Amino acid sequence: MSEFLLTLQLDEKGMENRINIKNKKAYFDYEILDKLVAGMQLTGTEIKSIRMGKASLSESYCLFKNKELWVTNMRISIYDQGSYNNHEPYRDRKLLLNRKELNKLEKQTREKGLTIIALRVFINEKGYAKLEIALAKGRKKYDKREAIKQKDMKRDMERLGKLR
Repeated sequence: MSEFLLTLQLDEKGMENRINIKNKKAYFDYEILDKLVAGMQLTGTEIKSIRMGKASLSESYCLFKNKELWVTNMRISIYDQGSYNNHEPYRDRKLLLNRKELNKLEKQTREKGLTIIALRVFINEKGYAKLEIALAKGRKKYDKREAIKQKDMKRDMERLGKLR
């Protein structure tokens, strides 16, 4: 019981804050160039589902529509007690960034091979849901094999260091 209490992360209000939904596949499929944190425009049932940890970022990406940034293919499961007010799980959600950041990202995505992907969803200290996005470049198959090789070598080196 005491071990459980030590591992909880508490925010300044004393509430438990463990929501950290990651897109693990993004680090393997893409080379991350730049990271940003953006707010999301959500409905009430969507934020409740995120607080329950019912969201998925696999296959999600960001695109520009009318000079605004939207996240696509992000799944937020339907809230059980939502009744007729529930949301669509795969709807596009608007990201909230200032104009300077939006212009910079739009200019960079026009370059060949660069895209904006979603890395993780988390709840900040004020209780707002935030999305960490990244400007990324897709990896080729041989780059992915090289990444696996580097990861294995690093793991072996750590294992040898622990044995000594």
